[in-house]
Amino acid sequence: MIRFWLFVHLLGFTMWLGGGLASMVAGMAAKREDRASLGPLVRSQAAVQRAIVGPGALLTVLSGLILTFSVSGRTGELAGFNLALVVMQGAGLVGALLALMVALPTAAKLGRLDPIGPGSDYFDELRQRQKIVTSVAGTLGFIALVAGSMVR
Repeated sequence: MIRFWLFVHLLGFTMWLGGGLASMVAGMAAKREDRASLGPLVRSQAAVQRAIVGPGALLTVLSGLILTFSVSGRTGELAGFNLALVVMQGAGLVGALLALMVALPTAAKLGRLDPIGPGSDYFDELRQRQKIVTSVAGTLGFIALVAGSMVR
């Protein structure tokens, strides 16, 4: 059963980071676009967040918790202190929570706003928040990936 949860963990992780990278590349390409064309781009980024990044982060956290409890249940405790495992769990959990609790709702708000018009200042504010939060969450996810590859 551990192999199934490990597969789910890796699948979720791939969805989370892959969707985040796709969204980042689309955002970088948007710098060359005019303001009127930002609406469809932001709506597509919100769809990526809802359909790929959010479920991927959720799968990663849930399967990671199940893996942690199954390992501790078999041995009675975690097999010693493994810094790489702790870094993977900590960075992954914080990054996924940022993605789920801040980036996902922000993307949903951005997808409903018009970049031109009375809400354009709020649109810019949310877009800046989205850039920062997704960058931090993605960096934490990458740190978790590197630390996870160090776990034996």
